[in-house]
Amino acid sequence: MTRPPVRTAPTGAVYFSLLGPLTARLDGHELPLGPRKQRLVLATLLSRPNTPVPVEVLTDAVWPDDPPRTARKNLQVYVSAARALLGPAGHEGRDRVVHGCGGYLLRIAEGELDTLRFGSLARAGRVAAGRGDLAGAARLLREALDLWEGPPLNDLRDSAGVAEEAGRLEARCLTVYEDWAETEIELGRPAVAVDGLRDLVERHPLRERLRAAWMNSLHQSGRQAEALAVYDDYRQLMARELGLEPSPAMAALYRSMLGRGREARRPAPAREAVSPAAPPSCTAAFTGRPGELREILEVLGCGEERVVVVSGPAGAGKSALALRAAHLLADRFPDGRVRVRVRREDGTARNRAEILAELGRLCGVAGNAASPGNAASPEGGAGGDRAATAALADAWQEWQARHRALVVLDDVPDEASVRGLLSRSGKCSVLITARGQLAGLAPVHRIALPALADGEALELLGKLIGAGRLRADPGAALRIVRACGGLPLAVEVSGMRLAVLRHLPLAEYADRLDDPSAALDELVAGDVSVRHRIASGWQDLADGDRWVLGRLAGLAEGGGFTLDRAAEALGCGERAAIRAVESLIDAGAVTSPAGEVTAHAALYEVPRLVGLYAHEREGV
Repeated sequence: MTRPPVRTAPTGAVYFSLLGPLTARLDGHELPLGPRKQRLVLATLLSRPNTPVPVEVLTDAVWPDDPPRTARKNLQVYVSAARALLGPAGHEGRDRVVHGCGGYLLRIAEGELDTLRFGSLARAGRVAAGRGDLAGAARLLREALDLWEGPPLNDLRDSAGVAEEAGRLEARCLTVYEDWAETEIELGRPAVAVDGLRDLVERHPLRERLRAAWMNSLHQSGRQAEALAVYDDYRQLMARELGLEPSPAMAALYRSMLGRGREARRPAPAREAVSPAAPPSCTAAFTGRPGELREILEVLGCGEERVVVVSGPAGAGKSALALRAAHLLADRFPDGRVRVRVRREDGTARNRAEILAELGRLCGVAGNAASPGNAASPEGGAGGDRAATAALADAWQEWQARHRALVVLDDVPDEASVRGLLSRSGKCSVLITARGQLAGLAPVHRIALPALADGEALELLGKLIGAGRLRADPGAALRIVRACGGLPLAVEVSGMRLAVLRHLPLAEYADRLDDPSAALDELVAGDVSVRHRIASGWQDLADGDRWVLGRLAGLAEGGGFTLDRAAEALGCGERAAIRAVESLIDAGAVTSPAGEVTAHAALYEVPRLVGLYAHEREGV
């Protein structure tokens, strides 16, 4: 193919914009970006700045249906053209676009890309709001919004991959607009936000937080009839399109406007004191997970997404990671951080009445709380108990609408356990831990915890047995953590046992763990048992999934299995095998590759200790 013509950047910095059509400017002059496919590659790289973008993602963005055989070579040409356009990175003269095992990475600074500048301003605005500087927050958020020139990448949205990235950018812009509008209302300047909110509600009619801000801005501008009409329109739209009523918080806002006139300004400021929402503690043995921890802090710290689900098998360290993140996010949630376990000690699910009652006690939510002791049914009993639970649920939604708090819902068994607990509006965020991936919850940000890398696992083991003992026999220490399958709980239990059995050589303990028939017996320290934790996860599986897991565990001993081998072991066809394997992936009992790959090319794995337990139970 012919190399597309590009204009190179002789001097100065190129400034790119994604918040509108894709554009590039050099010294104030717009640069030609070449043919459409080249622009698609550039847009995809810019959408993930300073992050490796897999070749498969670029290919799907340019050729979503039928990529040519020369796709990789064509991509190299487009990337080469992007390098010429961008010039070197900073003063170091390094290549802007580099290729590594993770794909192509584009190096770009905040001052060279509007989305990076947008994110920096939005974060600064939220920090200012958190410390009570509302005027500064409004100014910073408005400065961020001034970068928004229309629907992001609106000239390239016929590409599904680019459209997905553009949708994420637009959601970020909408969230910042809501933050800015609510801040202006709180400052007593509602009129400045009215027209913009009306336009956005017309484009996003089901976005409740936008509509609530519009209602408030109209109401505070003395236009009560219009504000009430906004709610009525929304109520009819929800009934017609979704068969639902507006959220309790939205209904409460409407009632307050009816009952108290202009004094019903808005939900109470996020700085109200909360009693006695003490923050969860942080585990001393927490080690590793730097990437996942950074991801949680970025997502919840920026406030652009409200719900994060951390999934992984029993013992993967989900709770420790969630508590560590909650500890580090203290300054972002001035109204507190609370943790509630969604299971009882025996592993069974708590009902909604119990959870709501505990949340009510922790956060000082007023309402007729259902008594946990009488909550025998999923909704807290019949008649009056159900009414009390419903009243507390409404009070909980109203509380979340008025506060900025972080709620950690720990060890969630299924989607139904938490659906009614998630905030429908307001600034509260929720961090969920679960063994399964809770695929029925949306929209959420998902983080699946892999096994610990060898280095992380060795660091955890060294904290428990001492660095000197670890250095004395590093080979045996490595065998121990690998026999634990990188499962944090198993590494921790190994360390606790070895800390007590100081006479036991690491090599001898490694030999014990290498024996499949004895490994689970060795992973017990006092009342902490890896077998017991894995058994709890086993009970979550349906009978059919347990049988499938038992069959697949035998295949996993060689380092993994393909879909063809799974179909052969299960004695079923390809489609049935895909469904069976994916059901176990959803439940957290089977792991799959992190990157995109076809079902046939993927190498699936059963974590070693989960496989050993499945052998015990199924007798295979």
